[in-house]
Amino acid sequence: MALAALVLQLDSGEADRLSETLLESGALSVTFEEALPSAPSKSDSPGGEVSAPWPVVQLTALCRAEDGPDQILLLACRAAGIPVPDHKSLAVLDENWVEKSRAGFSPIRVSNRLWVVPSWHDPPDPRAINLVLDPGLAFGTGSHPSTLLCLQWLERNICGDETVIDYGCGSGILAIAALKLGAHRAIGVDIDPDAIVAARSNARRNQVAAEFLDGRERLSVMADIVVANILASPLQVLAPFLASRCLPGGLLALAGILAVQAPEVEQTYAPWIRFGVKTESEGWVCLSGVRQ
Repeated sequence: MALAALVLQLDSGEADRLSETLLESGALSVTFEEALPSAPSKSDSPGGEVSAPWPVVQLTALCRAEDGPDQILLLACRAAGIPVPDHKSLAVLDENWVEKSRAGFSPIRVSNRLWVVPSWHDPPDPRAINLVLDPGLAFGTGSHPSTLLCLQWLERNICGDETVIDYGCGSGILAIAALKLGAHRAIGVDIDPDAIVAARSNARRNQVAAEFLDGRERLSVMADIVVANILASPLQVLAPFLASRCLPGGLLALAGILAVQAPEVEQTYAPWIRFGVKTESEGWVCLSGVRQ
């Protein structure tokens, strides 16, 4: 698969808005770094968005070349309400991108008993529950605050024998974690074919029988637990469907939501979900509640 990188500079406020709409329009990942050449620091979020801490940033969006990077940028700018800025579109080799992602992915301690461990690393604690992962081109290394919040939520709420749906599964990390934490069945759903391939491979790597479906297929299963780590806008669009997949009295967790977006998302789900206390990390929140 051929990849391309969109590279552009803009102020941080526009970068925050554009990062979300780029991902919604088809970008695989968004990276921010300070536009000034003197600053080596960097904020990197494969498959997810981040808030830029600098006045002017260089934004790099990774896209599939076949999807038309310029068209993705045009759609994203329209959705964000900003003019299309000057930009470059550069070819990227798959191998280079995977190596770059691997270089920044080290074992992550989720809790006292749960770790996310890259497949090319030895587990720091062999006695722990280790999620052995190779994300490939899919989102979900465990490093993003939203993913960590979801993993911690699953650890607190899985008691054993539940059926779990992970909608927008990316690398499969949440479905795999659910099974290793004691769930009876876990179904991951994603519209990205690369995510389905990566998730199935990761399930085999972890020796769990997670199921992964193309999001365009009909999902008829109802679950004790539904978790969706996507973005605020698609979560709102999906509200009736995701609520319908959750059994009465079951649990729903939503992530990929900035703190400022949380009230609107809660309001959208209010007809079906009674929300409890949200958890927050680095400006991101995980909303959770009970299906009424």
